Amino acid sequence: MVEMRKGRLGEHEKGRPGEESFIPRVQGHDFELEEIISRGAASPEGFWYDQERNEWVLLAKGEAILRFEDEGVMEMKAGDHVLIPAGKRHRVESTSVDAVWVALHFRG
Repeated sequence: MVEMRKGRLGEHEKGRPGEESFIPRVQGHDFELEEIISRGAASPEGFWYDQERNEWVLLAKGEAILRFEDEGVMEMKAGDHVLIPAGKRHRVESTSVDAVWVALHFRG
């Protein structure tokens, strides 16, 4: 049975600049919804995400730049979202110190 839970995006904003926090919000059999607090973080030099599941991300607060291996950069502002298919290599080039994401990982 699922219990009702209440929260607020960004409530875990404490942390050092350049660090990220990943907060699981809802998990199911085929999906995971998480909040990501970026605090000016970026992917390490030479690192690429190459995920097994699709990922839909919403930048709820702040600004960010994503880089896709075969498509260049995507500048994002609060309210922007993107669906990243499984296997699409990408990295986080930069985020503002107040960046808050909502990420849905799923198969299908």
